[in-house]
Amino acid sequence: MIVYGKNVAKEIINNKIKINKVFLLKSFNDRGIIEYLDNNNIRRIIIDKKQMEDKCGKNHQGIMLDIEDYKYSKIETSYNDDFVVILDHLEDPHNFGAIIRTCEAAGIKSIIIPKDRSVDVNSTVMKVSAGALNNVNIIEVNNIVSAINKLKKNGFWIYAADMDGSSSYTELEYSSKTALIVGAEGNGVGRLVKDNCDFIINIPMYGKINSLNASVAAGIVIYEVVKQKGRR
Repeated sequence: MIVYGKNVAKEIINNKIKINKVFLLKSFNDRGIIEYLDNNNIRRIIIDKKQMEDKCGKNHQGIMLDIEDYKYSKIETSYNDDFVVILDHLEDPHNFGAIIRTCEAAGIKSIIIPKDRSVDVNSTVMKVSAGALNNVNIIEVNNIVSAINKLKKNGFWIYAADMDGSSSYTELEYSSKTALIVGAEGNGVGRLVKDNCDFIINIPMYGKINSLNASVAAGIVIYEVVKQKGRR
């Protein structure tokens, strides 16, 4: 997996993620990173600005890393959690990274995503999550409905946030084991997924638009659940 940027590089170093090789601009001068690369005999390749921008755009800060692919967790790791977030075919890596960051701040350990037609963990997600990715398990499943049923068998109640929900997100008392589903940008939560939920909730809208950014909606509901759980 290719990732880039100084802060991402430092997170990778701090968490001892395997680095295969590093691409640098000749002008790169972060002594801490360079010393780590030298001390660990990590291959460095000097490339020009155009080569780097062709790979990762302009926001690279002079460094690009080839690291081991992200290791997804199994759904079984979430069974003892009290709060799990499920993303129904989210496609925007910025939303995904922001949701990971919110989940980590709220003490959520597990996020479930589908394997197909969904954003995966990539360089943008890693950058936007600002280090939170290292403290949250991302679980990749073949089928969300199947994952929901497995969670139900392990004591979870399933709540989907959708603009057509019958109850405001503040009106319900959330269960001791809660799974919150957040839908994709534009399409929301899929019909089959909603059919397998226990509750469909909404966030009241008072303006002229009828929906919120997925990461904003997730944050609003997540912190209502956290408030009810009395986390400190």
